[in-house]
Amino acid sequence: MPQPQGAELEEIRSRRQRLREQYLRALGERPASTVQGVHHVAFICRDVAETIEFYQELLGFPLVELVENRDYAGSSHFFFDIGNHNLLGFFDFPGHEHPQFTETIGGLQHLAISISPEQFDAAKRRLDEAGVAYLGPDRGVEESMYFRDPNGVQVELYREELGMFDGRKLLAD
Repeated sequence: MPQPQGAELEEIRSRRQRLREQYLRALGERPASTVQGVHHVAFICRDVAETIEFYQELLGFPLVELVENRDYAGSSHFFFDIGNHNLLGFFDFPGHEHPQFTETIGGLQHLAISISPEQFDAAKRRLDEAGVAYLGPDRGVEESMYFRDPNGVQVELYREELGMFDGRKLLAD
């Protein structure tokens, strides 16, 4: 996709700065959030076993539940523990044809998961051993690895603590 350049790029940057000035409050001046956090994020998968093998066996996210979807007979709804009381969920919909994954307005660009430096290195070794292609630390993106799961979802393993971004603290303790 072509990136904006010249006057168009400068206007985009100016608009972003105006939005920052209008809406972004300093860390100590922000109100507390009205929610507790993300309970789970749910994606549609092509194959339950393939998805479990990828997330549990390859990435090390323990499967914590696998039940029938209450809204669609025969469909599975299952969850992985992704730490800090957060869950990653999936559904399958047997008999229903879904298009291939695509990045689009309102869709997912990527799912970023915080990971310790030790687990980051271990995950990189496992991805290498499994032949999973990724964009990551050896290609100019120092704190991240980006790769696609079997369903096309782009996952980022982010070697930074929760509430941090690019070495800066975004959230209060």
